[in-house]
Amino acid sequence: MAVGHAIYVTWPVLSVILAIQVALGLLIGFVEGWSVGDAVYFTFITSLTIGYGDIVPRQALGRALAVGIGICGLFLTGLIAGIAVYALRTALAEHEKG
Repeated sequence: MAVGHAIYVTWPVLSVILAIQVALGLLIGFVEGWSVGDAVYFTFITSLTIGYGDIVPRQALGRALAVGIGICGLFLTGLIAGIAVYALRTALAEHEKG
């Protein structure tokens, strides 16, 4: 229940970060001439810091935008980790109350 509350509270921030990532990814896809599927795939592989290297931007603008995707991915990962910590802390506090 605590996870649901934390997601509800942070949903505006989560959705903005995701929207920025997808927009940057689509822009990179346009600049590099990729399909929409490849652009979205690249966006999430880059933002999760997996980076397989099968699709890479070749142009300077695409590489700069990829850095922006990576930074947004770090924010998103931190926010999700914060939600998990909040949920665990809340669950433990409720458990201790009995």
